[in-house]
Amino acid sequence: MTLNIGQGLIRQLCDLANLAGKEIMEVYNGGFDVETKGDGSPVTVADQRAEALITRTIREEISDKIPIVGEEAVSDGKIPEVGSEPFWLVDPLDGTKEFINKRKEFTVNIALIELGLPVFGVVHCPATGDTYWGSRAGAFASIARNAPRPIACRQPDDDGIIALVSRSHRAPEIDEFLATLPIKKEISAGSSVKFCRIAKGEADIYPRVGRTMEWDTAAGHAVLRFAGGSVRTEDGAELGYGKPGFENPNFIAGNAIFERNS
Repeated sequence: MTLNIGQGLIRQLCDLANLAGKEIMEVYNGGFDVETKGDGSPVTVADQRAEALITRTIREEISDKIPIVGEEAVSDGKIPEVGSEPFWLVDPLDGTKEFINKRKEFTVNIALIELGLPVFGVVHCPATGDTYWGSRAGAFASIARNAPRPIACRQPDDDGIIALVSRSHRAPEIDEFLATLPIKKEISAGSSVKFCRIAKGEADIYPRVGRTMEWDTAAGHAVLRFAGGSVRTEDGAELGYGKPGFENPNFIAGNAIFERNS
């Protein structure tokens, strides 16, 4: 089964991401406990409530035929077969460490995958009210809940590039890689908002080494993809989805720097 990603469905999914964000902010503004999952990563009731809302709404109001791969469901052992058919990837609260530490860079992520690539993705930042989405109709941003506007990657400056680095997951290999590039500025940031900052022309590249899962990247990948950028593995191939175990290899997200340096 495939879905027509028209304006009506896009609005519905963006509204759903915002509703999940409200669930998250209720927890954020109150007290909450932090538990540890089997893989050692933290989880809170905010993650669980947001994913439950997203999953229920997609099944009841959009489609009950397309599999949903959600981070918390997978953690509980509920792993659907996706094969070559379309499927949803849901990260209800990306940047749980930022959430726990009361930093505002956590996001809600919903993406639809077809033929191994994201054809739609929405990234919502509950603490700031920013929402980004991308589809074949283009990439857009609503900043602080203002009217949406189109966004697009920029061309890298001749005097150097701006790199985004993970606030919580920086590895020595990243420093080695960045040393090979004409970096004029580095920005530390958390969650999938890094993809969106490249998509709206604030930065040029985001390299990532270490373990990430498909739900961590799919929505941001969609925004960046339809803003004119890409996410590539170390061998230069576009990052694909539906891999065994849903685990990503190392990757580099970026704008036209790829084409300029190829």
